[in-house]
Amino acid sequence: MQFPDLLNNFLHYVKIDTQSDEESKSFPSTKKQFDLANLLKQELEEMKLENVKVNKWGYVFAALKTNQSKKTPTIALIAHLDTSPDVSGKNVKPKLHKNYQGQDVMLSSKDNIILKLKENPHLKKQIGKTLITTDGSTLLGADNKAGIAEIMSAVNYLIKNPKIPRPNIQLLFTPDEEVGRGTEKLNLKDVKADYAYTIDGEKLGEIEDETFCADTVVITVTGVNVHPGYAKNKLINSIKIASEILEQFPKTSMSPETTEKREGYIHPYTISGGVEKTVMKVLIRDFGKSGLKEKESRLKKIIDSIAKKHPKASIDFKIIESYRNMKSILDKYPEVLEKAIDAIKLAGIKPVKNIIRGGTDGARLSFMGLPTPNLFTGGLNFHSRYEWITLEDMQKATEVIIQLMKLWSQ
Repeated sequence: MQFPDLLNNFLHYVKIDTQSDEESKSFPSTKKQFDLANLLKQELEEMKLENVKVNKWGYVFAALKTNQSKKTPTIALIAHLDTSPDVSGKNVKPKLHKNYQGQDVMLSSKDNIILKLKENPHLKKQIGKTLITTDGSTLLGADNKAGIAEIMSAVNYLIKNPKIPRPNIQLLFTPDEEVGRGTEKLNLKDVKADYAYTIDGEKLGEIEDETFCADTVVITVTGVNVHPGYAKNKLINSIKIASEILEQFPKTSMSPETTEKREGYIHPYTISGGVEKTVMKVLIRDFGKSGLKEKESRLKKIIDSIAKKHPKASIDFKIIESYRNMKSILDKYPEVLEKAIDAIKLAGIKPVKNIIRGGTDGARLSFMGLPTPNLFTGGLNFHSRYEWITLEDMQKATEVIIQLMKLWSQ
């Protein structure tokens, strides 16, 4: 299968800055996500899809009817508009490395940013392919603009090849997935699908039906600020108390830098404030609810012990639920996963069932009543200046979508 629009679309999409903002109170968290949303609306209208719209929350919807006379289910294809706040998504300058031969890739000689083979062994499987990276100053945005480009190309291919059977297809592009709010304003009545797939994974052939269970803990330390020249026996420094708490966190285990596979973690990821008030945010992750609660209990014990040492300070401990492991839902709908595995095989790829050490919109959608596993895009090193993808793996992801639609039409 040939997808002549795939590369150009992808390169166009990644140049549009859609970075979300975790600190924003608005929805979507950044208005610039509408730039891509409105472009997609225009392209979908040009493709003559039905019910194309961008609503006030930044969700993009479109529908393609089945070409079958019999009744078919409606399958939603989903990707997200925003890119991670972790690394800049402004002025992305994608670089194409044609006929890649397994060498280290200099992304920026100025800053000595090198995509190294020894640190990225999966590059060995990309020999002869067209490797796409950035210039090292930003992330690439393959997460998730590769997914958007693949969905758009697959749908365009189905339209131009009407003899290929397809079910009813619903497209959904969401804002703010990277800040955990991708489904916050979504009404499933607008989606009207029986099953769905997020195209938001990584390596070629991967299918994921399991995510972390995730919570965020917000620790607020309130002290007393007094002029430091007259502070004896009066000043209570919240920064120092917060540092005591942080010092008690596990160091050689139970953190992102020391865990893998099914191991969960406690991860302090932001801290801000001053003498009077310091706020620390901590990610809690585990594949099971019991492991999640165990880690939260451990953290609460640390807080309680520090609070006893500083009775004049106030320490608030707040748990915010993020998402839960979608496997408990997807196990009730085995056909959704089976069809994805078969589609990957039909595309000539070995399926690799994997777990997500993170979350997707699919996790929340599954619990909202729309079973939604995750399929690969072909990209790696997401949220990083070292992010990369190959055109050939994107083409395979697009082919998998088409094969999957054929299977759902049967």
